[in-house]
Amino acid sequence: MRYAIFLIFSCTVGLPLISGAQTTLTLPGALHAARNNNPFLKPASLNTAIAQSDVVTARLRPNPVLNNQTLHLTDARQWAPDSRFYNGKNNQYWWQLTKQFQLAGQRKYKQQYAAGNVTVAEKAYADTERGVLTETGNKWLDVWYNKVNLELITEAKQNVDSLVKTQEIRLKNQVISSSELARTQLLLEQYQIEYQNAAQRYRNELQNLKLLTGQTDSLTIDDQDPVTSLEMTQQLDSLVSLSMAKRPDVQQAQATITTAKSNISLQRSLAIPSPELGFIWNPQNTVPYFGIFATIELPFFSRNQGEIKKSKILLQQSEQSLSALQQQVNTEVQSTWHTYQVNQETVEKYKNILPKAENILQSVRYAYTKGGTTIIDFLDAQRTWFDTQKMYYDALYNYRKSYLQLLQVTGLINQL
Repeated sequence: MRYAIFLIFSCTVGLPLISGAQTTLTLPGALHAARNNNPFLKPASLNTAIAQSDVVTARLRPNPVLNNQTLHLTDARQWAPDSRFYNGKNNQYWWQLTKQFQLAGQRKYKQQYAAGNVTVAEKAYADTERGVLTETGNKWLDVWYNKVNLELITEAKQNVDSLVKTQEIRLKNQVISSSELARTQLLLEQYQIEYQNAAQRYRNELQNLKLLTGQTDSLTIDDQDPVTSLEMTQQLDSLVSLSMAKRPDVQQAQATITTAKSNISLQRSLAIPSPELGFIWNPQNTVPYFGIFATIELPFFSRNQGEIKKSKILLQQSEQSLSALQQQVNTEVQSTWHTYQVNQETVEKYKNILPKAENILQSVRYAYTKGGTTIIDFLDAQRTWFDTQKMYYDALYNYRKSYLQLLQVTGLINQL
């Protein structure tokens, strides 16, 4: 029966998807594909390159400045004898070459601050990747759930369809009434409607998964993937500690604090004026003069007080954000861990119920075909079997989803 159902499912749903090359994805395979091909991750990865360009800028030294001033004697009566307008005796030239010098470690602190922003950008990208991987994993589970639900409806439809054919024969033989056949046909029609809706939901979820994984070929999933490949054997306290160490958003918050401290040092150094020094070559009416140039800002009013104050507030804000995030992580891990355990126990309970529902259906079906019970008993047994199967898959779906959520809140999903 299972083999026949698989063939029917493949013909009705699978054939439109295998017209070309087809990719079969396990859950880890889907996460790997999303990490490499997700269209939303690619532009986010460029933020790190942008931050790295700021490091290049911070390493650069100020360019030298070349200044020229030319003065012409405009009164021809004052020109030197037998000379013209552009004659050197009627002009003065000022050539000045200067360069700004960064003091108080300004260049060093600029590089440290830029390097800190690179680390923040890397951790921010890792957290974005965590979100994309979680979304992809959930979408893979949605595809799996819709696929097994479609197979379940197919099996139920096949069971009732075969019974309808039997009922038609029995009605001709006047073994049953027309109402019994009508009830069976009504149930079949209900399953047919559910099948059409389930098939469309399955196709929709496949398209969504295809987008997240960046696949161009036809796509299907490996529904035999156990999903929970990493057993959560750690205790709750160790999971919380692991989350504090592995979660990219926590690492990003910590990197932001380090960067904020570098910014304080940078803003303090920028309060020190940067002198500009150089040389002057000044021929005046063909008489050469040489000198030096020096200028420095006098910090009587502005000493970068505003930026220094802002950098301290940014550090305070970063520390408070980290504290709030740590509380959030602790709450998320605890609630997700308990949900995971409850869902795991629920799945085990349903595993014990499934054979009972199957046996009851087979017994009632056999009794009904032999005239030992009524159509109402059979239809009730059929619905009970269907509902039990569906509740089992719901429980398994919730268990797998809570497992995936546990990987997300601990940061382990980035390592899959």
